[in-house]
Amino acid sequence: MRTFDIKKVDEELRPAIQAKTDNLNKPKGSLGRLESLAMQICLIQHTLSPRISHPCHLLLGGDHGIEREGVSVSPREVTWQQMINFTRGGGGVNMFCRQHGFDLKIVDVGVDYDLTPYPGVIDRKIARGTRNFLYEAAMTDEQYDEAITVGADLVDTCHAQDCSILSIGEMGIANTSPSSIWMHLFTGIPLQECIGAGAGLDNEGIRHKQDVLSRALSNYESANKNPSVATALRYFGGFEMVTAIGAMLRCAELRLIILVDGFIMTACALAACQLYPAARDYMIFTHCGDESGHKMMLDSLGAQPLLHLGLRLGEGTGALCAYPIIDSAVRMMNEMNNFDNAKITKYF
Repeated sequence: MRTFDIKKVDEELRPAIQAKTDNLNKPKGSLGRLESLAMQICLIQHTLSPRISHPCHLLLGGDHGIEREGVSVSPREVTWQQMINFTRGGGGVNMFCRQHGFDLKIVDVGVDYDLTPYPGVIDRKIARGTRNFLYEAAMTDEQYDEAITVGADLVDTCHAQDCSILSIGEMGIANTSPSSIWMHLFTGIPLQECIGAGAGLDNEGIRHKQDVLSRALSNYESANKNPSVATALRYFGGFEMVTAIGAMLRCAELRLIILVDGFIMTACALAACQLYPAARDYMIFTHCGDESGHKMMLDSLGAQPLLHLGLRLGEGTGALCAYPIIDSAVRMMNEMNNFDNAKITKYF
């Protein structure tokens, strides 16, 4: 598997960043969360004058073998139908990318459909969906390695375009199922508490989902006595999810800001941090969604989400909605005057 050289952020500048923030012409601490965000971004970029350039959004599509077990209210064809819709600019992700000036890259890494006739889709297909993890590992070692590499390659493309901040979204029917299992495995929270309604299951549907995932987990544990983190990722993950992990790790290696979206992308962030704990320093958790377990997973990461708007769309839309707050934190550091220049007496 590809390895990454990810270092924790250098804390050397923290006192100077704090001093600059405290001397902006405002009461000390009065801009609250913007100040802590500015601190994180300055530490990531190792500067007193942070910048945001060429924001990029990766929209990764992939199908899941576990969908065949009826764990989602939506059928798998919705994945490819939505991917085509995105090429026409008709999705929520398209609207928010236009609004906030993101370069949207729509990538097929595992959709069970031929999307090559659509030039708006970047073709990095690994296979037409994963295998059914109720009975076997979702992907092979080789497919897992390829997904990690694809994610890193996509970030390299963005980085070459002077991207300093990247968000990731997903389109993959049934991907709350592997997310719930990863949450359980990596936090120790009981599986039942990690499973929610996904795209809209009723109570009976949730019970069925719990039964299927419990059986899948039992089979996995029987077949893997001392599994590694990578084993769990390969056994349950979707191609779009493992690709997202590769992208997050490469972002951290390049010291890019990572905007983490909802339940699925938080599960990917959790997995990335299991592989490389230092990657956590580069992540901004943008919102807490309504999927059951999301708040618990955020808590396990020590994450304080920026928004709580009842979102559960996916696609990375929550990360995009939160972007103006990050922009404001950066502008605060670069555009707000200080007491000396403004000739204002400090009033704190």
